[in-house]
Amino acid sequence: MLLIDEQNAKRGVVSIQEALKMAEAAELDLVEVAPQATPPVCRIMNYGKYRFQQQKRDKDARKKQKNQVVKEIKMRPKIDLHDYEFKVKAIKAFLQDGHRVKVSVFFRGREMAFLDRGREVLNKVLAAIGDYGKVEMEPRMEGSYMRIMIAPAADLPAKKPAARAPEGEKKQAEAPAAAPKAKKNVLPDADQI
Repeated sequence: MLLIDEQNAKRGVVSIQEALKMAEAAELDLVEVAPQATPPVCRIMNYGKYRFQQQKRDKDARKKQKNQVVKEIKMRPKIDLHDYEFKVKAIKAFLQDGHRVKVSVFFRGREMAFLDRGREVLNKVLAAIGDYGKVEMEPRMEGSYMRIMIAPAADLPAKKPAARAPEGEKKQAEAPAAAPKAKKNVLPDADQI
């Protein structure tokens, strides 16, 4: 087997017994790092320390990983214009935050005979959010719901950060503006005469 010692120096092809003696002399572990290679590669290292560092790297990688959440917006085939605009605004916000969005149109009773109205609503949504996301799953029926899945686009328009002043500055700015209001149709107090 090919041996690498604790200083990362190649020792060449060595027998297993000789490698074990070198590991014991250094008070470290002999670890096989590439069993599929010819000859197999072994390394002399502190295995406990290696495992700890590996777990730490994995934990940091998971911490930096962004989890995508699926948000769902429900609509009806006869949705009002204001409700539609409000929900499209919410869909855009979800896509800007990097979430996937499932848009569902719910049909009740006789509305099942007019599936084309639900498809029109979904097509209208897709036209409105064209810059923010792309269709991941075409419209399809699932029971009494017609659903579509939208994933955020790679080049989303930048979300405008909300300008917020620190709390102390906000209170100071409001204090001088708050002047006592004059009361109408009220008799003055005795000390004000």
